[in-house]
Amino acid sequence: MTKKLHYVSGLIITFFIGLHLFNHTWSILGAEKHIEMMNTLRLFYRNLFIESILLLAVFIQIFSGLKLFKINRKIAASNFEKIQIWSGLYLAIFFIIHLSAIFIGRLILNLDTNFYYGIAGLNTFPYYFFFIPYYALAILSFFGHIASVHNKKMKQSIFGISPNKQSIAILTFGIILTVVIFCGLTNYFNGIAIPKEYNVLIGK
Repeated sequence: MTKKLHYVSGLIITFFIGLHLFNHTWSILGAEKHIEMMNTLRLFYRNLFIESILLLAVFIQIFSGLKLFKINRKIAASNFEKIQIWSGLYLAIFFIIHLSAIFIGRLILNLDTNFYYGIAGLNTFPYYFFFIPYYALAILSFFGHIASVHNKKMKQSIFGISPNKQSIAILTFGIILTVVIFCGLTNYFNGIAIPKEYNVLIGK
């Protein structure tokens, strides 16, 4: 039952994270384009019904994931089994921190948790020493988890590519996408000026 709940909630979260990462990839075109795309996507998920489903899915994912971690961490044999277990643990921790930060921003700081809310610390010394690995490991853990599940469930080759190589390809795509997203979310391509209302996030 725990595995089934974990799998179903994971599918729901994966769909949302896919949209979220697509939105972050859009930041390559600049902050305005990122916010424009975010506002379009929010028409779908920023409502009480969808947000309630997502929150329920995340809570189920966290609690079931931690339970499965305790059960499986000592019996994992293959590299992908180990990646699945440890990436799942990191994602559970990330969800707790990230959701807390989002609700603090929305309900206490009265800020729009948009592009600038996410990148204020990412572009400010010394905060980026925390936020760069924090976000990078989240994306890599997401793709690592997907690659591991794919490796476990896929039983046959596709176009002569073995399940193991398919999983490696998924993980490789995640690494490339992480680099692209960070190029958009930092000053690498776009000079990012953080609006003054977000300075509270970086102690100014």
